[in-house]
Amino acid sequence: RAAVLLFRCLLKMVKENIVGPEEILSFCCNGLQGSTSPPRAQEPGEREEVSGAMACPAPARNPTEVQMSQLVLPCHTNHRGELSTGQLLKWIDTAACLSTERHAGCPCVTASMDDIYFEHTISVGQVVNIKAKVNRAFNSSMEVGIQVSYEDLCSGKHCSICKAYATFVAQGPSGSKVKLKPLTPQTEEEKIEHSIAAERRRMRLVHKDTLKDLLTHSPRETELETRDGSVAVPAEKTRVESVELVLPPHANHQGNTFGGQIMAWMENVATIAASRLCHAHPTLQAIEMFHFRGPSQVGDRLVLKAIVNNAFKNSMEVGVCAEAYGQEMSISRRHINSAFMTFVVLDQEGRPRNLPMVAPEPGDGERRYREASARKKIRLDRKYVISCKQTEVPLSVPWDQSNKVYLSYNNVSALKTLVAKANWALAREKEKVRMYTLEEDKFLSFRIEMSVHITAGQAFSLLSDLRRRHEWDSHYASAELVQQVDDDDMIYHVVSQKLSRENKPQDFVILASRRKPCSKGDPYVVAFRSVTLPTHPATAGFTRGETLCSGFCIWPETEETSKVAYYNQATPGYLNYVTTNVAGLSSNFCATFKACEKFLLKNKEDLIVRLQDL
Repeated sequence: RAAVLLFRCLLKMVKENIVGPEEILSFCCNGLQGSTSPPRAQEPGEREEVSGAMACPAPARNPTEVQMSQLVLPCHTNHRGELSTGQLLKWIDTAACLSTERHAGCPCVTASMDDIYFEHTISVGQVVNIKAKVNRAFNSSMEVGIQVSYEDLCSGKHCSICKAYATFVAQGPSGSKVKLKPLTPQTEEEKIEHSIAAERRRMRLVHKDTLKDLLTHSPRETELETRDGSVAVPAEKTRVESVELVLPPHANHQGNTFGGQIMAWMENVATIAASRLCHAHPTLQAIEMFHFRGPSQVGDRLVLKAIVNNAFKNSMEVGVCAEAYGQEMSISRRHINSAFMTFVVLDQEGRPRNLPMVAPEPGDGERRYREASARKKIRLDRKYVISCKQTEVPLSVPWDQSNKVYLSYNNVSALKTLVAKANWALAREKEKVRMYTLEEDKFLSFRIEMSVHITAGQAFSLLSDLRRRHEWDSHYASAELVQQVDDDDMIYHVVSQKLSRENKPQDFVILASRRKPCSKGDPYVVAFRSVTLPTHPATAGFTRGETLCSGFCIWPETEETSKVAYYNQATPGYLNYVTTNVAGLSSNFCATFKACEKFLLKNKEDLIVRLQDL
C-alpha cells in the first residue's frame, strides 16, 4: 500500500511539472541509499544560497557539551514550593557525569566538587536549564564546568542560579584508571577555561594545607561570640543521624551510588540540623569544596551524620559526614564523604535573620567550632578574590598569609585569561619584535613578542627573577626580594627609574607567581600583580605605582628556540608609554625587548654551567 501511494505521488508531480522523469528515475535508483524524500524543483537562486551557507558553517558545538532541561514539579520541591537543593544537586551531578563520559568514552565517577553559591531559589512550574562541558582533561581526571539557570515559562525571564566546577575520574574494568586523550579548546571562552583549569586543580590540591596553615596561625583558645539577649544553644541538640539503603535507582550503570544522590541525602540531614538550631526552615546558601573519599555500591547502608559547627550572626555552618557499611555490621564503616554547608534563615522580605549562638562540645566540638571560623574566612577569600571579574578587583590587594593561595591563583589566572583573548591586533613590527594591542571596554592591553635562541626553561629561569630585571629593562632601577612565599611565589619591592609628576621615582610591591607547564602545549608563565604589605607602606620619597596584570609567557618552538611574549594590562600611569609606542612616536618597546634578548643569550651559558654543577 505504501509503494502504491508513493507511485501515485510521484506520477502527480511529473504531470504537474514539479520534477522531470530523469529526477524520478534517479530517486528510484538512489533513494534507498540517500534521502527517502523525493526531489523537488529548486527555486531560482536557491543553489547560490545553499553554497553561501556551506561557505560559512555555524561554529562547531563542543562535543562534550550536555544540556539538560527539567520542569520543576511538586514532587521536586520543599514545603515552600521551591526546588529542593538536593534534587538540584542530583541533576547537576548527572549532567556533569554525562559530559565527562562523552569525552572519556567510559564510565566516570565524581571525585570532587568546588564551592557552589546558590544565588536564587526556583519555584514550581519553572524550568531548570543545566549546561555542562569538559574544560580540560588531565591524565585520568577531568574538570567539568556546570552552569545552572532557571526559566520562567510565563514571563520568559531567565536568571542564573549557580556556577560549579566538578572533577570526575574515568574508570576502566574493575575500577582501574583510564588515561584520557587531551581536549582541544575551540572558542575564546573554552581556551580561557582550559588554561585556568590547571590553576583550579592546583588550588584543590593545597586546600587542606591552607586550612591547616590558617589554624596554626590563629589563637588556640576557643573564643565564644557574645550577643545581646541571645542564649547559646548546645551544639549537641542539633545533632542528626540517619541511615539510607542504597537501592538500584540510587546507583549508576556501574552499580556505584550516584554522587548527586549522596549529596542530596547529606543536604537533607544538614537541613534538619540547621532547623533544630533556628526552629525555622533554613535556606542552603553555599556548599564548600569537598572530595569523595571512596565509592559505595548497591546494597550498602549509608549512615549520614550532621551537626551545627558554628553559628555566625546571619549564617551557620553545618558539618555532614557520610559513612558506608555492608550487610554485616562486623565490618568497619567506610568514610565516603564529608561536606560543610552554609545555611541562612530568611524573613518575609528575603533578608537574613539573626541566629542564636552555638555552644560547642569540649574537645572535638571546639575544634570544629574553630575550623568553621577558618573555613568562613577561606570561603570569603575564594569568593571575593577568585570570583571577581578583573574590572572589580582593586589594583593592590592586601597580602595575607591565609589568602596567599587565592591571590596566587588570581594572579596567574588573570594573565592566562589575557593570553587567551582572541582579538589581539598587530600594531607595530620592527627588527622581528612584534607589538599587539587589545582594546576592551576599560582597558588597553599590549603584547610584545619575539623568538629567541634559548630553551623555554632557561628563559623562564632568567625572567622570573625580578632582581635581574634592571640588567635589561631601563625602566627598573632595583628590585628587592621582600618575601619568599614558596617555591613558586615571591614578593618584591621594585623601584622604577621613571619619575612621576611629583618628580619622584615610582615604587611597586609586586607578587610574582611562576608556573611550569602542566601538560604539553602549555607555556611557562611568570605573572605579576600589585599587592600591599604592612611592612612596605607608601612613603614620601616615592610615588606608589600599581600593576593590575602583567607577565611573561614562554612557549618552546624547537629544542633550542622559544617564543617569549610579555603582556601588560595597562594602568593609567602606563598608558602614555603604550600609546606613544603604538602610534610609532617611540621605539622604546623594541629597544627594551632587544635588550631582553641580549640578556637571555648572554646569561644562558652561565645558567647551563650552574645547572650542570647542581
